[in-house]
Amino acid sequence: METFVKANGVELCAEVFGEPADTPMLLVGNTMLTWHDDLCARLAAQGRFVLRYDLRDTGRSTSGDPEAPDYTLRDLVADAAGVLGAYGLPSAHVVGFRAGGWIAQLLALDHPERVASLTLIGTRPTAPGPSDSDLPEHAPELMAHFMNRPAADWTDRSSVVAFMVENARHLSGPAFDEAEARESIERIYDRTPAGSDPGKAHRANQMATVFAALDSGARWRERLGGITAPTLVVHGEDDAFFPLGNGRALAAEIPAAELLILPDTGNELPRRTWDEIVPALLRHTS
Repeated sequence: METFVKANGVELCAEVFGEPADTPMLLVGNTMLTWHDDLCARLAAQGRFVLRYDLRDTGRSTSGDPEAPDYTLRDLVADAAGVLGAYGLPSAHVVGFRAGGWIAQLLALDHPERVASLTLIGTRPTAPGPSDSDLPEHAPELMAHFMNRPAADWTDRSSVVAFMVENARHLSGPAFDEAEARESIERIYDRTPAGSDPGKAHRANQMATVFAALDSGARWRERLGGITAPTLVVHGEDDAFFPLGNGRALAAEIPAAELLILPDTGNELPRRTWDEIVPALLRHTS
């Protein structure tokens, strides 16, 4: 069941799978539905106490103005630590996907006692904005899509879902499953409160706006060598958003990190990858 927890001065919507006595695993994405119910249940069935939650400005967590967020990336890191505290957990195995990977890296650096192990999926070692010259940037064809895509009618569910499905198509690898993506997107949209203005339903897709406007604070790439948590880096071979060189850099710069490359996979977590991801996570968190 979903519940609301107080963390770092805000209210965050969270949900758990499994038994509290089992090995805790904190999943950090944009919304809790970044992590499919079936994926969470599969991990829980193998002895993991799985926690997932909505970041601020997503799902049912505290919301503000996505064009001018009144918090920083470090606040989101403190939120993650606060979720663990709300459940009475001194530490957990932390798994971060996309922007959740930034939060996970900083949690491991700034709150190392909270991170039993670290898994970084489809992310990079630098904050939003231009990347370092030695790292591959977003693929030009992907950025062309984002810069020229037709606008969605945020008051119309079918328009928003179609808009987000096209985004998912461009972020995926060559084996895009539209039905699977649509089911996930519709769930994210349907559980996102619209507020008093129906147009505010664009919260289902607004974290890209939030992170673009967010104060990310000081760089942390140069500190990666200080991460002490055992680290697994998982990256799609065909990731056009954060191309594979970003995952290779993380694995090279974090001491003793392991790199798992997913073939025919983009910046995504489709069901077809779970047979590789789940055993890897279970081994890594044993």
